[in-house]
Amino acid sequence: MNDPITLSSAFLLGFFSTLHCIGMCGGIIGALSLSLPLEIRASKPKLFTFVLSYNFGRLISYSLAGLIAGAIGTSALQSAGFEQGHAILRFIGVFMMAAIGLYLTGWLPQLASVEKIGVPVWKRLEPIGRKLVPIASIPKAVAYGLIWGWLPCGLVYFVLIWALTAGDAIHGALTMLIFGLGTLPTLITAGFMTSWITRFAHSTRARQVVGLFIIVMAIGSLFIPMEHHHHHH
Repeated sequence: MNDPITLSSAFLLGFFSTLHCIGMCGGIIGALSLSLPLEIRASKPKLFTFVLSYNFGRLISYSLAGLIAGAIGTSALQSAGFEQGHAILRFIGVFMMAAIGLYLTGWLPQLASVEKIGVPVWKRLEPIGRKLVPIASIPKAVAYGLIWGWLPCGLVYFVLIWALTAGDAIHGALTMLIFGLGTLPTLITAGFMTSWITRFAHSTRARQVVGLFIIVMAIGSLFIPMEHHHHHH
């Protein structure tokens, strides 16, 4: 199920969606960077190591969530009968991808209500995260990242629902991991050059272009994988 197309889409999704992330998480990274002891902030290599550690923790959480989603999806597949199950899952996957695009363009503001799903979990985790600040050691930074991975984010949830359609637990985890890797370039540089990215992220035009691009990718993916399946039979 996880053809290279799905994975490259997941990466591109992560990469482009960081426009949205900067709106949500950019502030967090800024705050995290500022909450670091001065001697760490003063040294670029040290700061980089810390920002990398947060993100490492976040990716572990994403992969774990993807693993769970993929496993849930698999059991749904088995109960639906495999062939139809696959087709249904693929359509849900494409639909979710298009929804992500719409979510980014801001044309369907109702989609943002997805973020409410994770609020109960976040309410439990957030106080633990707060106890870790100030973050003066790498293990603390990774631990904070692990918690930060569960921050209620509509985008992550959409990709998670998409990971449900991955076909099995490992591919679910892989989808989330690759999506997370796609978010790295922006979120790591955000620790260093917040203001420029924030300006870009708040540009409605930029978000609409990215959203449209993702919708086109979703529609495109409807036509491509089908060919693969025909070859297999």
